[in-house]
Amino acid sequence: MSDIFPKWTNRLPLQAILAGGLVAGASVAGGWYYLSPAYANAGYQPVQPVGFSHALHAGQLAMDCRYCHSAVEKSWYSNIPSAGTCMNCHNQVLKDDPRLALVRESAATGKPIPWVQIHKVPDYVYFNHSVHVNRGVSCVECHGRIDQMDEVHQAKSLSMTFCLDCHRAPEKALRPADKITDLSFKWSPDPTENERQQLKFGEQAKKEWHVNSSQNCSACHR
Repeated sequence: MSDIFPKWTNRLPLQAILAGGLVAGASVAGGWYYLSPAYANAGYQPVQPVGFSHALHAGQLAMDCRYCHSAVEKSWYSNIPSAGTCMNCHNQVLKDDPRLALVRESAATGKPIPWVQIHKVPDYVYFNHSVHVNRGVSCVECHGRIDQMDEVHQAKSLSMTFCLDCHRAPEKALRPADKITDLSFKWSPDPTENERQQLKFGEQAKKEWHVNSSQNCSACHR
């Protein structure tokens, strides 16, 4: 008795499974790429309402990060400075520059400047700036060389892996408390000694400062 269906139809189930797998994989990859928030990617650099050069202020003028971001040592978040903070200098420096019109308007009316946040983590992640800063973790560890950026971009991924790598070996990131905002700080005049000197200090600081960086889920997911 002859077969009802041609022999090639025997391959259809396998082909259907493979095709379904390819479609599912492509859908997941596409959704991951196109639907993930832009801020989750290193290199994220949104357009800001006012041009502000960190390379000028933090780099050339050597302004301490904490002059503008004054809450990092005592709060879980890093505050955005008010227009009043900007006008402490700009009521004399470039006081009539049209590029600062929005800053002057904000200072006069109290209406906040609509800055676009760059560095942030998902809502289900807890991060406390003060805990890290007060234990010798420099701004540069998470934000990169801000003092060299005319327009700030996200330099690090801020992913779960990124955080866990640091929690597993915090001694690699620790530095003296008075050097946390010195982004160009070097441990030794000899560049080949920087890493060794830093690690030596970090291991000592980890013990003296009682740095117990948890890898338990509850540390970041509360």
